[in-house]
Amino acid sequence: MKFNLALLVAFTLVLTACSQPAATSAPESPEQSKALELYSWWTEPHEEASLNALLQVFKQQHPNVKVVKSGVPGSAGTGFQTKIASRINSNHPPDAFQVHGGAELTVSLAATGKMEPLNELFTQQGWIDTFPASLVQMVSKEGNIYAIPVNVHRSNVLWYNASLFNRYGLKPPTTFDDFFEVAEQLKQKGVTPLALGSKETWPATQLFECVLVGTLGPIDYNKLWSGHIPLDDPRIEQAFNTYKKMLSYVNPDHATRDWRASVQMVGKGEAAMTVMGDWAKAYLSHELKLKVNEEIGFATAPNTKGIFVAVVDAFGLPKGAKHPDATKKFLEVAGSIAGQDALNLRKGSIPARLDADMNKYDAYSKQAMEDFKQNHFSPSLAHGSAVPPAFLTPLNQLLQRFAADGDVGAALSAFKQAARANQIGTTK
Repeated sequence: MKFNLALLVAFTLVLTACSQPAATSAPESPEQSKALELYSWWTEPHEEASLNALLQVFKQQHPNVKVVKSGVPGSAGTGFQTKIASRINSNHPPDAFQVHGGAELTVSLAATGKMEPLNELFTQQGWIDTFPASLVQMVSKEGNIYAIPVNVHRSNVLWYNASLFNRYGLKPPTTFDDFFEVAEQLKQKGVTPLALGSKETWPATQLFECVLVGTLGPIDYNKLWSGHIPLDDPRIEQAFNTYKKMLSYVNPDHATRDWRASVQMVGKGEAAMTVMGDWAKAYLSHELKLKVNEEIGFATAPNTKGIFVAVVDAFGLPKGAKHPDATKKFLEVAGSIAGQDALNLRKGSIPARLDADMNKYDAYSKQAMEDFKQNHFSPSLAHGSAVPPAFLTPLNQLLQRFAADGDVGAALSAFKQAARANQIGTTK
């Protein structure tokens, strides 16, 4: 979970005690002296269960490599990145850590020489043809591969309370016009149309990214970040106006709620809809005990049909890690069919591999797998894939101000300024 809500998990380094073996003792195998220090922000109950499932596969295959976990409050955004940067810059990196595929990895870490290339591991495991080219590109820089994708989350998902929609004879909206028509009907019935939890900034940014890609279309959305769409393209201002209108239908207390609280509002029928990544499916199923595709329906976010906005979680090997051999063994498991099934069957995401057995997965995941293969692929803005943190931080801040004041002109100006400062976009 995915782009500023996520919490930091530190897996503390534990070394096997070094006692003098008896003369008749068998020599200690190389793995017995290893202890893998792994950093992840998956600390919510459903997230931790997913990570534990992956680590159980690893334990079965490498029982002598010890992994000890300890959760540390934080997020998958600035707090987590700051912690990792501090460890790396002090020449004391963890053995492996979680990172979003895309700019968060390639610009902030790979381009600055902080990561070890994993090309040889990809070749040894036959992964070049196993992972889709779009994902390999997200974890690569100048011909080198720097992380192993373990899943693919979809961020442009509309979750809705099926009972409320059935009660009022509504259908999930597919366009912006549909959304505003449905939202107005719900508002007249005294129902909060759209739940939002923006206590952390990323859920509001994620909602904006869905509006932006729905306005520009997937091709021009991708071109914007590569510098081939001008920053004064009128559709960007149009997206801010649409976003402003959408915010008029959210719960007034959104700034005091987190993403889980917004999903819970839909689960309880306190709100009709929310736009949230499919990590919400695991939360709905495992923690709220609701039946997805029955009690809770799902559709693509308005105006994004045929678009898959992706959040890719990956693990890499930093330079200077104390146990690179043990880390590579973990990465082998993380990239394997068994490892990816163990993780993704609980996480709500789909495997990064193309050869996953769809029959193991539920209706939502089967649909997501099909869509991932057929839809236009767009990297997430809110979760550090489309743009580097240096741009994402001011974007989060300006959208937070925008949610309070609704000043389109000021938001558009700040957007352009931050983009230009980070060499994003062009001008006419």
